[in-house]
Amino acid sequence: MKRIVNGKVYNTETAELVHEWWNGRSTSDFRHRSKDLYRTKKGAWFILHAGGPMTDMAVSCGSNNYTGSKSIEPISEGDVLAFLETHGGEEVLEKYFADKLEEA
Repeated sequence: MKRIVNGKVYNTETAELVHEWWNGRSTSDFRHRSKDLYRTKKGAWFILHAGGPMTDMAVSCGSNNYTGSKSIEPISEGDVLAFLETHGGEEVLEKYFADKLEEA
């Protein structure tokens, strides 16, 4: 999937998939939800959101019917840190942000 935001291209085909999260439901389940974190070759971060028709990714397709969808959301480094902390990305945090972590 590819999206252009503020003159920048975010493309899942050319970016590095860094972390995958999903709610444990099959992609055939209407309540399936996933968030995949990517990093572009130039170091920009984005999330590919995907979900079924019974999630926040639902879009109307007419006549009171809904379908799932996908979208790309560019995010800041601070949002990447927060996302990884709340979505099981400890290994990724240590790999990309070791300089920002400290012992408690």
